[in-house]
Amino acid sequence: MKFAIGIDLGGTHTAAAAVSHDGTILARAERELSDLEPDVVVDEIDRAFNEVLGALDSADCVGVGIGAPGNIDEKTGSVRFSPNFHWHDVPLRALLEKRIKHPLHILNDARCATLGEYLYGSGKGVSEFALLTLGTGIGGGFIAGGKLVIGAAMGAGEVGHHVIRPDTGFVCGCGKIGCFEAQASGMGLLRHALALAPSFPRSSLLTRKPPERWGTKMIRKAVMKGDEHASAAWQRFLADLALGVSNIIAFMNPAVIALGGGVGQTDKSVLAQPLTKLVDALTTMVPKGMTRIVSATLGNDAGMIGAAALAQAGGVSAIAHSLDGVPRQSSASATLAIAKSPR
Repeated sequence: MKFAIGIDLGGTHTAAAAVSHDGTILARAERELSDLEPDVVVDEIDRAFNEVLGALDSADCVGVGIGAPGNIDEKTGSVRFSPNFHWHDVPLRALLEKRIKHPLHILNDARCATLGEYLYGSGKGVSEFALLTLGTGIGGGFIAGGKLVIGAAMGAGEVGHHVIRPDTGFVCGCGKIGCFEAQASGMGLLRHALALAPSFPRSSLLTRKPPERWGTKMIRKAVMKGDEHASAAWQRFLADLALGVSNIIAFMNPAVIALGGGVGQTDKSVLAQPLTKLVDALTTMVPKGMTRIVSATLGNDAGMIGAAALAQAGGVSAIAHSLDGVPRQSSASATLAIAKSPR
């Protein structure tokens, strides 16, 4: 069976999977990242790739897709800028081509996850779709008219870096103040909790662990248990998330917005349902309630599956024609036309 290997590069680990044409994962591997220096990251990508390839017939591998954080140079496969990795002009494809001898294709990690969710997950049945990955930062991707929106310099979908709190917000990793990512990512939730800590001296969060050891899972669990400190932080987080999501509705008017990433997988009664009410209150220029806010369904597999789909198509240029041989719908390189499998 022919397959492609999709690799998802995250801030704490890299995950690889061999994926068939219908989105089925045939084998997988994961490696922790203790260091984000390019050479170290490339070593771990190579190890994960070889572990997956070793489980199958390497002759059946048609290519390798990599979802990497940051802005990617389509021609060179370099990462121009990745604020969370602190990378500038890292020649990722060139470094990997010394190790991996299969065709290599690189796209932003959130755009890969968007491909995966659109083709095989929460984007089924719609042609106007957005994915938000709520993790350490906020990634995103848009499907418009059945096409993945790429942008003139591979930068479309960087929703995490539109500013929502310019005067009172946190400093973002990109250098601006009050970015959507700084306010409404997992790190944003932690910052809200830390900012509110002096108002809750008897907080269970403070008695369980020192602040430097807090994590979003711990805070979300405390919210579910009704902890006042965690709940107050969560309400600030939700307010900021609603601002950003309402802006996305104004920008793109998607039929569905899926929430992925660790924070995005929070129970819908705590996240999607209250968020929908807040977003509806902020929505003005399109009918309220027309955009469904849902949890992404592929979880952490979305990036690997989407990266594999990229490789199966033959890369960014080829995917502009289709994933299944459908003729190109637009001559513009700013969008990627995607043929969805029958559902």
